[in-house]
Amino acid sequence: MPAGGSFLDIGCGGGIAAFAVVPPTGHVIGVDHQGEMLEMFTQNAAARDVTSEVFEGFWPMMAERVPTADVAAAHHVVYNVAEIEEFARAMNAHARNRVVIEMPQSHPLTTATPLWKHFWNLDRPTQPTPNDLMAVLHELGIKAHLELWDGSMRTEADLESQAHFSRIRLCLPEFRESEVRDFLESQPKIAIRSLATIWWDVQ
Repeated sequence: MPAGGSFLDIGCGGGIAAFAVVPPTGHVIGVDHQGEMLEMFTQNAAARDVTSEVFEGFWPMMAERVPTADVAAAHHVVYNVAEIEEFARAMNAHARNRVVIEMPQSHPLTTATPLWKHFWNLDRPTQPTPNDLMAVLHELGIKAHLELWDGSMRTEADLESQAHFSRIRLCLPEFRESEVRDFLESQPKIAIRSLATIWWDVQ
């Protein structure tokens, strides 16, 4: 990232990825399908005294409207992407220097595996993984690098909220929410999660 350079944040939310590199970044570009997230992104950019642009929609369907940047990144987004090949190609086409993808080493909802086993006796899938994405990138002719590391676990605000949303994800009736809460309370707390950074320089 050159001093005062530009950063394209795909699936930006409030801009956690973009503002982690301000400075040296001087201009941030946010893409998200939620307008309220883009409003937050714009406000956060102004608070940090950097210029910004935002584009509402799903990447890469609206990519032709988005300018290129020195660095393009997708932060905890790709597990929700169905057509990952086009997603990656569009990222590559919109970066002058480097593309960066950050993702957990396993799907974020694998933390709910014990819940599915306990309440439904279901074993959840263990794929895809960052290695699967690396294989896709290799087929596309992209020479990407993979770095594995550990970070702190982001959790629900409190046990009641965690139980509520977990119960909905488990497709359980409302009266069983207390069971979900009790089960969550009995589980060991996970403070660390395994993460992956995939990156490549644009040729």
